[in-house]
Amino acid sequence: MTEFTYRLPQKRRIATDIPGPRSTEWEIRRRAAVAAGLASSVPVFAVDADGGVIVDVDGNSLIDLGSGIAVTTVGASHTLVAAAVADQAARFTHTCFMVTPYDGYVRVAEELANLTPGEHEKRSVLFNSGAEAVENAVKIARLATGRSAVVAFDHAYHGRTNLTMALTAKAMPYKSQFGPFAPEIYRMPGSYPFRDEPGLSGAEAARRAIARIEKQIGADSVAALVYEPIQGEGGFIVPAEGFLPALSVWARANGVVFIADEVQTGFARTGDWFACDHEGVVPDLITTGKGIAGGMPLAAVTGRADLLDAVHPGGLGGTYGGNPVACAAALATLEFMRESDLPARAREIEERVVPRLRELAREIETIGEVRGRGAMLAIELVRPGSNEPDAELAKAVVSEALSHGVIALTCGTYGNIIRLLPPLVISDELLADALDVLEAALRARSAARVLAFES
Repeated sequence: MTEFTYRLPQKRRIATDIPGPRSTEWEIRRRAAVAAGLASSVPVFAVDADGGVIVDVDGNSLIDLGSGIAVTTVGASHTLVAAAVADQAARFTHTCFMVTPYDGYVRVAEELANLTPGEHEKRSVLFNSGAEAVENAVKIARLATGRSAVVAFDHAYHGRTNLTMALTAKAMPYKSQFGPFAPEIYRMPGSYPFRDEPGLSGAEAARRAIARIEKQIGADSVAALVYEPIQGEGGFIVPAEGFLPALSVWARANGVVFIADEVQTGFARTGDWFACDHEGVVPDLITTGKGIAGGMPLAAVTGRADLLDAVHPGGLGGTYGGNPVACAAALATLEFMRESDLPARAREIEERVVPRLRELAREIETIGEVRGRGAMLAIELVRPGSNEPDAELAKAVVSEALSHGVIALTCGTYGNIIRLLPPLVISDELLADALDVLEAALRARSAARVLAFES
């Protein structure tokens, strides 16, 4: 593996119960000041983070298998990123690109044109969040095609704005009681190999979706298909081989804009620069965010020049979109990713984690499937003797791991997925320690679950 340098000791250290007394004090203050609708997965307050560790206010050093939901790919305080942020902030923090442009924005757009799939002429527009990027990609597709219908898929997650809530599949907590939602959004079945009928190929799953689109909407009414090449919040679902290429071919043949939502999968996370690269899929538009800027808020829509240039001047933008400090962070992040070959590092992580977890799955009947690519990996938990999702078990395992100093997250339409998103700069030793803790938690909580079902 590439040798990484760290500012903090890369060790798991438990100094107090988790949460400790100071985190508990801060939680009381939080409840008095912060809206209850904003929930946090981990009940500790961070004071420092570097590499693969997060240090809380009580002095606990926790191993981070979440990366702030796939954001801190290069760590939460990489020296190159911190220096770029400080240098840019010392010169200017904002002018608004729509008023007085600056070179950082243009340089990020140039990087995106070079890195994203396809050799065609491209343009980019920068935003603050993945949801903003997805929403604007839909705007672009609708204007460029003159059509209004947009197809999303089962298990999708695309954001929390009104339009992206409509695209998102899961009601609770993302959509419940927040309607009415944006119209002309249609949902189709995707590809979920673990839960699809046995033997359903990617091409067959695509034909199933396409047949419903043509029957229920009509191809000539569809502006865009929006799909995550690996579905994130829906359960880290890797579609069967051939699914994405078949959808892409159909979309191109019918004048439908194929939008790849790579907000969570992009920038080395899955072992390629983008998850679309795995099967050579070239989207018309690609939305990115999260890992692009080392923790600073930045997102983008990148794609065919004819689509983005079809929008009239002033039709795209936002006061903070492509903020100069965030752009500086992105340029430093992308430089480090390239020089350190972080896509290769993601593949190394997969090679270390997946065989071990699959061996464990052969012993533990509550592990239904281990899946993913690169450092975007998942464990799907089921009730003993069935494929029925077990959200309670997933929650218990994550809680047990946290009590021993490892942060892992859950996800999934059914809440039964443990997702692993370590920073790509995590050391092999720290990753092995985290897996030891996670394995012990899986064994203990699964055994208790089996006993509960047998009694």
